[in-house]
Amino acid sequence: MAYQDKYEAYLDQIPADIEKCRADGKRHVFGYTSNYDVVLKWDVAVYNQILKEYLKDEPSAKAGDTMDTMEDFARISSYCLMKGIGANFDITNVEICEYLQSHFESEPALGGTCAQGAAALAAMGFPMVAQLTDKCREVCEMMDASDMRVVKGENLVPIMEGASDEPPVYHMILQFSKDDRIVIHGKEYAVPLSNRLILFYDKIHKTVPIDQCFFDYWNAHTDDISSYLAAGFDAVIDTGIMEERLDQLCRHFEIMRRKNPEFIFYFEGAFYMNPEVKEMIFRRLAPYANIFGSNEEELVAQNEKYGIETDITDIESVINGIEALLSRYGIRGMVLHTKDYSLYYGEELAGIDIEKGLTIGNLMSGTRARIGKYGSQDECRESLSLGLSPTGLAFHERLRELKPAKQAVLVPSRYLEHPKYTIGLGDTFVAGVHTCFE
Repeated sequence: MAYQDKYEAYLDQIPADIEKCRADGKRHVFGYTSNYDVVLKWDVAVYNQILKEYLKDEPSAKAGDTMDTMEDFARISSYCLMKGIGANFDITNVEICEYLQSHFESEPALGGTCAQGAAALAAMGFPMVAQLTDKCREVCEMMDASDMRVVKGENLVPIMEGASDEPPVYHMILQFSKDDRIVIHGKEYAVPLSNRLILFYDKIHKTVPIDQCFFDYWNAHTDDISSYLAAGFDAVIDTGIMEERLDQLCRHFEIMRRKNPEFIFYFEGAFYMNPEVKEMIFRRLAPYANIFGSNEEELVAQNEKYGIETDITDIESVINGIEALLSRYGIRGMVLHTKDYSLYYGEELAGIDIEKGLTIGNLMSGTRARIGKYGSQDECRESLSLGLSPTGLAFHERLRELKPAKQAVLVPSRYLEHPKYTIGLGDTFVAGVHTCFE
């Protein structure tokens, strides 16, 4: 059957979903990180001047690269722009931050998958709880909504009651635009895709401290969870620290699974996560998680390590790539999000309309791309006028012919060729998926 557009029908269900959450006393619980982003306003002329002055070598980037000098910034960032890749890197020298802020205009924004996802669902009206690593007043004010809570001591409290007077944890974000022309060693290249780089000058998220009261509260109130999102380990590079954190998390999930086997646990990774850390997370959390979330770059990179090539232009190759990950790590199911479509592949999700989650995820992400902020229900409704991605529609048709072995649900996105905003689109999508979990 050809794709049936259910965007409006699913959006119409959201008010009743919110009321059910409130009536049942349940909340979506998102962890574990937050930070204060500095968004650099893209200026291709300024960027080309930086390349002219600092790009000494050929553009290149790999997992684990750090930006120690402006030459490193030029080499790594130019590679990403040439490929249209969104990625995260560490800055080790504060002078790089100061240089970028002095050369680009900037504005503040919210950072962290947990924080952005919670803010996105709160903008739709859902009751939320977030675990924050950066609790500065600036971050809490950006997340403040009527039904946003944090754990403090033995209770849930409004988010501003959990705010601290500590200074913010800064992350710098450089958005770049499709079709802009960058000049590398005298040769002009067109940027193939709008995307963003996130540059960390941040020591807190090397360890991802999680409040013990957060664990204790949810160990005791597992029945009050609509869904549980775990994310935020992309800055951890020390495997010893990650092992300690995973021991802590696995004890937590063991207790919650024993008390409430039915709650939905969703883990969201990141493309440029340290490969060893990512391997540990996949193996340790797979027994507890219902769904692992990924983008195309992460899927390709994770399979490349084992000699498996994944062609993201071929849905059969994509399905085979996901199947390889499910088999290798014992993962139950995976959600893949891309600019053209979103996809669930894995075990049957009993009683869950995953197509709804993918659809609302696409719609919320597309709305943020269109208006530059987390959209309300009304603003999401305005995005229904956007057309469906032709690539997504073609993938849907091809998937129908394949008849894969596991449950496979693909939803074409509402496509925007030149988004106003590229920051947090994946995080907003992930938040939207959670609307199908009760």
